[in-house]
Amino acid sequence: MDATTIGAVLTCVGVLSGSAVAYIGKRGERGNSLTDQLQEELVSERAERKTAQSEATALQQQRRDYLIRITQLEIEIIRLGGTPPP
Repeated sequence: MDATTIGAVLTCVGVLSGSAVAYIGKRGERGNSLTDQLQEELVSERAERKTAQSEATALQQQRRDYLIRITQLEIEIIRLGGTPPP
């Protein structure tokens, strides 16, 4: 083989290896993009869950307050001589 043929073969090998590196780099980039997207969704879901938990806590407190008020009213009914509803 002469120098021209060896040069051409080496050039082809260089181009193929460069293509392989570019392909692998793009795969990694897509993977990072997907990871970033999943992390953003996770943060969003955690925020929604935290909001839902705080709303549930507020509703539970409101229910407790209503039960206390109902009990107070039943005691007042009994004190006035009536019978509380079942």
